[in-house]
Amino acid sequence: MPKFRKTPYTVNVRDLVNRPGEMREQDFTIQAPEHLGEGLLQVREGRDIRISARFESVHEGIYVSGEARTVADGHSARTLAEMQQTVQVEFQELFAYSLDEAFDYQVLDDHVDLEPVIRDAVVLSLPFQPELPNEELDFELGDGINLVLSDSQNDQPLVDSRWAALAEFQASTDSSAGDAPDTGTAETGPNTEKS
Repeated sequence: MPKFRKTPYTVNVRDLVNRPGEMREQDFTIQAPEHLGEGLLQVREGRDIRISARFESVHEGIYVSGEARTVADGHSARTLAEMQQTVQVEFQELFAYSLDEAFDYQVLDDHVDLEPVIRDAVVLSLPFQPELPNEELDFELGDGINLVLSDSQNDQPLVDSRWAALAEFQASTDSSAGDAPDTGTAETGPNTEKS
């Protein structure tokens, strides 16, 4: 049986336990005890997470729904420039009184732990390749490197001088190349007798 542990995400629901039909709304802010996410963009440890939640008592347990808002820090995938992005996610989960195969979470010592629910919602909402809006590539390309952004910008692609001689080369269009010459005589087998 899971053990209860107090975290910034745990909420006391003693006033709702075994009282179907009762409901309570609660707004609170916590500081992330550890970072959320592993990619280019993540919610760093200590960042404020504002939570607006509704706790509803049902026969099976406590149904929690709400919204979490915070800010993720990181780098753009295109230019590695530092960036921030607002994260706003919704969540909903049923915390059961008794844990069985039908439920993933449980009410422990009259508390619900929102940490796994909020963590999963935030991490899944973070983009894999974050980009700044209207971001431009402000770096210079080296000699001999051509970045073609669109076919319409350059009708004739630049050819490296080392390969310029190959531009004059054209593949042979002779369809008879490689065919055996026709001698007009039939091939004779080994048992053919001379007359």
